Amino acid sequence: MVGTGYHEKVGLPHAEVIALQQAGEKARDATLYVNLEPCSHQGRTPPCVEAVIEAGVRKVVLATMDPNPLVAGQGIKRLQDAGVKVKTGVLEEKALRLNEVFVKYITTRTPFVVVKAAMTLDGKIATQQGESQWISGEKSREFVHKLRSISDGIMVGINTVLQDNPRLTVRLDAEESMKQPWRIIVDSQGRLPLEARVSQQTDSSKTVVATTQAMPAGKRDVLISQGVEVVTLPEHGGRVDLAALMRELGQREISALLVEGGGVLNYALLESDLIDKLYLFIAPLLLGGKTAPSPFEGEGVKRLTDAWKVEHLELKQLDNDLLVIGYPTRRDEDVHRDRGRTGGAG
Repeated sequence: MVGTGYHEKVGLPHAEVIALQQAGEKARDATLYVNLEPCSHQGRTPPCVEAVIEAGVRKVVLATMDPNPLVAGQGIKRLQDAGVKVKTGVLEEKALRLNEVFVKYITTRTPFVVVKAAMTLDGKIATQQGESQWISGEKSREFVHKLRSISDGIMVGINTVLQDNPRLTVRLDAEESMKQPWRIIVDSQGRLPLEARVSQQTDSSKTVVATTQAMPAGKRDVLISQGVEVVTLPEHGGRVDLAALMRELGQREISALLVEGGGVLNYALLESDLIDKLYLFIAPLLLGGKTAPSPFEGEGVKRLTDAWKVEHLELKQLDNDLLVIGYPTRRDEDVHRDRGRTGGAG
């Protein structure tokens, strides 16, 4: 192995370029292994395929074709036209998981949505009185901040803001925290307090409030004067249309969205088939309580056969907590009709 690389940040050189720079002259007649087809278009950086050809690489082994319509096989063709051997489809499934955020965003122009929730063994995210800090342990909370650091935005519903007054920022060592994600608040009626932490623009994080025409004009004007971006969206059942919100966030180039909301927002996203991945932290506690909130509330399903299945499960242990990672399945329209699909939250 004479050179390795990965794409560290938007605007910086892609993985191939970094690996070729490390290899130098040793790249000539070498084999390049890459998880995604080298780009063939001029974007924020020059096309990688030309760097590969100029370096004299003999063969390229790649896992997946680039789903970007601007590439989509053009990189492979350019390599082959230049006499470079190309082998595709190696470890393709693993590569798709590795690039899941990019694949979702580039093909739909909407964010890859990750829902995180911390709960007790009996499935409660807070006591009946609303106390939730802290259910999970310190190591789990540190893991969440790492999730935040690789996300473009953090989204919560207005009830979470009213209950917890969160900052929704990354709090890690400076070298680990490369950026502050946008803070997205789903607030259909305009109940966001002007003094809330997320209403104060005191750092590099931008706050976006997703609302409807129900927000009072005066409240909207004051929030805007404080530096908050207010986005007025269509409503669904009196609440923000979440599918419309995802399109808006995609237009703002938010490709990775971490949701840290409560049961109402989480269920609305689940019901609308908008959740791509789950991170569920389970702490060794029992709260009980018939009215204690759970990660997914709403109406729920009437039959077990209508339940969402969670696939590709991964289990980790973080001190005393368990972390379950998985991907919820999509449901067909017949099931949506039976459930009375909602689509709105906040």
